[in-house]
Amino acid sequence: MSRMIVSCKAEKGETAVFQTAQFIRDISLHIDKINIYIDKIKIILLLSSLCNKKIDNSKHERQNFTPMKTNSMKPFFVLWSGQAVSLLGSQLVQFALIWWLTQETGSATMLALASLAGLLPRVILGPFTGVLVDRWNRRLTMLVADSAIALATMVLAYLFWVDAIQTWHLFVILFVRSIGGGFHNPAMQASTSLMAPESQLTRIQGLNQALQGGLSIVAAPLGALLLGLMPMQGILAIDVVTAVFAIVPLFFVHVPQPKQAAEEAQTEQTSFWAEMEAGLRYVWGWPAILALMVMTMVINFVLAPTFSLIPLLVSAHFGGDAMQLGLLDAVAGSGIVIGGLVLGAWGGFKRRIITSLTGLIGIGLGALLIGFAPANAFFVAVIGAFVVGSTIALTNGPIMAIFQSRIEPEMQGRVFTLLGSLSSAMTPLGLIIAGPAADALGVQSWFIVGGFVTLFMGIIGLATPLIVNVETDSPKFIGGLTSIAPTAVVE
Repeated sequence: MSRMIVSCKAEKGETAVFQTAQFIRDISLHIDKINIYIDKIKIILLLSSLCNKKIDNSKHERQNFTPMKTNSMKPFFVLWSGQAVSLLGSQLVQFALIWWLTQETGSATMLALASLAGLLPRVILGPFTGVLVDRWNRRLTMLVADSAIALATMVLAYLFWVDAIQTWHLFVILFVRSIGGGFHNPAMQASTSLMAPESQLTRIQGLNQALQGGLSIVAAPLGALLLGLMPMQGILAIDVVTAVFAIVPLFFVHVPQPKQAAEEAQTEQTSFWAEMEAGLRYVWGWPAILALMVMTMVINFVLAPTFSLIPLLVSAHFGGDAMQLGLLDAVAGSGIVIGGLVLGAWGGFKRRIITSLTGLIGIGLGALLIGFAPANAFFVAVIGAFVVGSTIALTNGPIMAIFQSRIEPEMQGRVFTLLGSLSSAMTPLGLIIAGPAADALGVQSWFIVGGFVTLFMGIIGLATPLIVNVETDSPKFIGGLTSIAPTAVVE
């Protein structure tokens, strides 16, 4: 018996040694592959350096900046795919937490506070985080932000596991997750223009819109299914696991860094407030971008409340129930998916702003269909929801591609967060006015107001040369400095 035990131990020991050796050999192979990849990167960097010297010797004035980037889309899509998986986990958590809060409190005030906890960091901290995103290494910014979000979710899962969860815990975690997203989102948006060719930016934004639409369809029913199969901490654990898919690629995927446009920025450290002021002056000195930002704020002001009023529209105006509400949401989400896929395959008109403004007109027409739909013609509202969803993708995708291709890379973090802050601030303001207006005039009245305003915005945009020529226009100054010098990228 003792010999058999010794023999078994010896066999296990040999197996362990063999497995260890196999593991070491696999690691060596991976290290060799990494070294080969690094050598390739060095060659690319050398060639890029030579190209930079040639560019420096050529004339510096040009209307459109073209940041240097590799032709390969593989690094970007590796990063994008991981982010897409992580976004699914985040959507599941959002649905599960809102449902838990609804079941526990049954209070609309608590739901509003939860929404504010997720919204306020973007509104208040946006201009500040934008400066930091432009200052810091964007890959590390995304890495730390995603890790912080995952850590906050782990803390929340633990609180549910030990049955110590309190409502205020949820608000704090939502606030922390929103701060993390406030750093991650502009860093990812600003990095896209450096990792993908400009000609593909509109298609990428089409895929983003399709992804958002698909998640809006899948997340709610999947979240409801998981709530019936596992406790809350299990769903939160899924979010942590999906976050790994976003975090791990950031250790290996190279994310280019923009250089400062001015030589002074390379010789002396500018202050935080000076950089924030430079971002504001950049926007103020570019009338076309400023006009688009104002349009975005107005449209968000009139359209954002309509999404909050849809449940009331279904129940009060159409006399429907949860089935009709789910159908309306599913059709709108399907429209976003189809519109995003069409944009991804087609790429839009040559002048991307024409695609966006045409889509904006479509959104207005869809909102009007919903608003004017008779109480006994729910199918008209369904058609309107599909029109709105499909044209949302055609509007948002090209406009973001314009921002990514025309705004200098070292300014994108500040401009994106400023735009996000101003647009997000319009949501509560719109709700304050839309609520009483809907109570006094009928819930469909706000859909009619939002539809007409959005429709006129699209028409006015097409008739305004300043907006139509945004892709050929240039800023007058960047923090007091001209922007005619080409923008380089630190590889």
